[in-house]
Amino acid sequence: MGQPTPKPRARDLGLPFSGTPGPNNAITDISGVHVGFTTLTDTNKNIRTGVTAIIPRGGLSEPKPVWAGQYALNGNGEMTGTHWINDAGYFVGPICITNTHSVGMVHHGATQWMIDTYADYFRDRHAWAMPVVAETYDGVLNDINGQHVTADHAITALNAATSGHVAEGSTGGGNGMICYEFKGGTGTASRQLKLGGETYTLGALVQANHGIRPWLNVLGKAVGELMPEGRLIEQETGSIIVILGTDAPLSSLALRQTAKRAAIGVGRGGSPGGNSSGDIFLAFSVANDHPMPQQDEAILQRTELNSELLDPFYLATVEAVEEAVVNAIVAGEDAETVKPVGHVCRAIDTKALADLFNDK
Repeated sequence: MGQPTPKPRARDLGLPFSGTPGPNNAITDISGVHVGFTTLTDTNKNIRTGVTAIIPRGGLSEPKPVWAGQYALNGNGEMTGTHWINDAGYFVGPICITNTHSVGMVHHGATQWMIDTYADYFRDRHAWAMPVVAETYDGVLNDINGQHVTADHAITALNAATSGHVAEGSTGGGNGMICYEFKGGTGTASRQLKLGGETYTLGALVQANHGIRPWLNVLGKAVGELMPEGRLIEQETGSIIVILGTDAPLSSLALRQTAKRAAIGVGRGGSPGGNSSGDIFLAFSVANDHPMPQQDEAILQRTELNSELLDPFYLATVEAVEEAVVNAIVAGEDAETVKPVGHVCRAIDTKALADLFNDK
């Protein structure tokens, strides 16, 4: 049986996002970045959850660091490994995103995947694995207390990771997510920009599970107020994880500054970052390819872009995050709630959304 035709993305609907996207308008427009999913859906058992896997340096048989910076707008959530990222300015291995009660199992699976994938390194050295695992809460649409995600599901998502097209909406960890009381989930977007005579790519992937309907703003239009039907909650109880990647040679400090700008991209959609929301962001760069620090030279030489010239990257971050969130929403499909039982989290009416921008 053939695959279903994917739903139109936000740009396909005629929404006039600014900036120049890459060929896939996805985080996988960065060379070497792979994305994979395990999606678990069994409505008879109230299961709607999964795992999203991002491998910054896909296809390698030995571990290599990626330079990174992290920022939390509001810390009501989890992203493992961030203490080391903030101290060392890099991390090694994959990033996984799942639901709140599955962080431990996914971390266990991602660690096993690293041990297997980089087998020689872990056999011959005193190596340790510290994958990044983040989460958002899917307990409205999924029996989150059943802890249905296993370590093997994380390994499957990692083994499925590839370049190219990225499925959005109810995929992987985004399967049980709600965004501005519409069905939310996984979304991605990218931007290309020139600096110093070179063309660079910045990509964003979000697990969007945040906001209440009255807040929703799309490109300056009060969409939430214009589409009030089908509300589910009165107070925000969700979160958003943003993963940013680039092939530009940014320092760890510049990457932290870039991660901060994800907050502005989220804010463009209308969210103020509610008290119950975990708004946690990570930015990494695949530039400056080096071996593990323990195997590297005593004096390191890296190329870094001048921080005084990074405003275009900050703008690209805001634009890509804003579009990735809308992509997550427009890819949504109706889903029944499990807590409370009997309601439906509706997908946004994409025709009505398009009409708001196509009316002359």
